[in-house]
Amino acid sequence: MSVPLARRAAAEALGTGVLVAVVVGSGIQATRLTGDVGLQLLANSLATVFGLGVLIVLLGPVSGAHLNPVVTLVAWWSGRGTGDGPSSPEAAAYLAAQAVGAVGGAILADAMFDRPWVAWSTHDRSAPHLWLSEVVATAGLLWLIGGLTRTGRTHLAAPAVAAYIGAAYWFTSSTSFANPAVTLGRAFTDTFAGIAPAGVPAFVAAQLAGAVLGIGLTTLTFGRDSGPADIPQPARPEEGVLTP
Repeated sequence: MSVPLARRAAAEALGTGVLVAVVVGSGIQATRLTGDVGLQLLANSLATVFGLGVLIVLLGPVSGAHLNPVVTLVAWWSGRGTGDGPSSPEAAAYLAAQAVGAVGGAILADAMFDRPWVAWSTHDRSAPHLWLSEVVATAGLLWLIGGLTRTGRTHLAAPAVAAYIGAAYWFTSSTSFANPAVTLGRAFTDTFAGIAPAGVPAFVAAQLAGAVLGIGLTTLTFGRDSGPADIPQPARPEEGVLTP
């Protein structure tokens, strides 16, 4: 039997919350330890790589460890009419859980470092080259996940996805948010990892565009899938699927 939806949604909320806490908290810690922006980004990216990998391993068997609305949306879209993906109510529950968890994670990170629990970010990230970076980062993420799934290598999801995000921190000018929920959460903290609320809609739009491009890249390179959906679905205990 499937893991109950309530448990899966709780896993998505907690997992996304911890992910944002890792991103924001490591950013705060880095700025307190050094004034070198390069070292700050290195510390932030390494913490994110390790944290994301652990979360995928931990929560994959429960919810699939989507931790990202675009992953959930692609899973839902790919499984329409086949029963392979989450249903519309399941996808909606995941999206809500991810958003709530992301905001909670930002608040938790600020609280752990004795900062105001909610402080809107003043970090302006509004520029076309940043939006392009988010399209590229998100497309690459969905291409990776789709490729792993279509070739039967989802057991590599944890290290592969974590490594990709770590690399994308450095090869994109936006530092690879690639996640609408994480983007929302980062608006609630005026720290190194924050994004001004006015910049959130454009980032999310770019991420959604990147998800569509990622589907196209998967189809182009791996063909149309006649089997399971592009993204590993909410996990059944007997499957042991790990999904980013």
